Amino acid sequence: MASIGIKDVAAAAGVSVATVSRALNGHPSVSAAARERVLAAVETLGYRPNAVARSLRTDQTRTLGLVISDVMNPYFTELARSVEEEARALGYSVIIGNADERPDLQDHHVTTLLDRRIDGLLVSPTDGGSPGMLAAARAGTPMVFVDRWIPGVDVPVVRSDGRTAVRDLVAHLHGLGHRRLAIIAGPAATTTGRERVDAFREALGAYGLPLPDAYIGQGDFQAESGRRVTEGFLDLPEPPDVIFAADNLMALGALDAVRARGLRVPEDIALAAFDDIRWFVHTDPPVTAIAQPTGDLGRAAVRALVDRIEGRPGESVTLPARLVVRRSCGEATTPRQSPSPSPVRRSTP
Repeated sequence: MASIGIKDVAAAAGVSVATVSRALNGHPSVSAAARERVLAAVETLGYRPNAVARSLRTDQTRTLGLVISDVMNPYFTELARSVEEEARALGYSVIIGNADERPDLQDHHVTTLLDRRIDGLLVSPTDGGSPGMLAAARAGTPMVFVDRWIPGVDVPVVRSDGRTAVRDLVAHLHGLGHRRLAIIAGPAATTTGRERVDAFREALGAYGLPLPDAYIGQGDFQAESGRRVTEGFLDLPEPPDVIFAADNLMALGALDAVRARGLRVPEDIALAAFDDIRWFVHTDPPVTAIAQPTGDLGRAAVRALVDRIEGRPGESVTLPARLVVRRSCGEATTPRQSPSPSPVRRSTP
């Protein structure tokens, strides 16, 4: 049986081949009635456009690349899911690359994706970036940074702002009587690593509380570093009352280290985290955490990238994070949340 082609669809719909092409690509010049006839003919005939041939004609593949920092981190897993869902709704597919927090892998994925003629890139930069990724951005490749960004690179950024939520967390901890607060920091080469330490220090300062060097532990957004840093905190002559982990995996590592010492959370030491995940509801005790609007971030990032691909500016978007209070800091058993996020703020990082 001969394969069904675009000419067959045109004949069945009673329109030109050009009209079929425009209708299938959502061109506004096609009337609603003509589009309905084309779609009905496509359905009846079982026509499936050849994506490769179409990409050669239009110089577009309707494919986006997503390079994330760590696919094992539940935050990035959820982010990737929302990106794929929004892209599909807009008529794009997504190819995902996992940089595993390694700049060389990040460049490998960027190069591979560009070789496959993707239309644009979403990147959560590892460390301070990588040569290939930076070169692609500066060469004008449609690109959007999501979650993390690189100062000085002219690329829209879609991210959350956790400063208010960190202030809410410190206010909550202070109200519970905690005065010695420590942080497990993320890599200083990442914007999120630096920003969360700065926000924590600023929030402590509002209460006249210090953040001594001994209470800043250098982690790498991985569970093992959370475990290692927590062991160091517990060995101090005066251990902290609270450990605030700057991401979810480091918080899980911290929880393991506390239990390995035969200590209890929150009776012996309190624990809080940045990046809320579903697992935190099921840990013992459930973990107080700062929740980012991950799904909204993924969807906004796709829309910004499609804007760039289609010749529109593509704006930076900042969404507020919020505090979710559970029992790991000594509070009552009923969870509560800080107020719902305010409307989207568009800004330049």
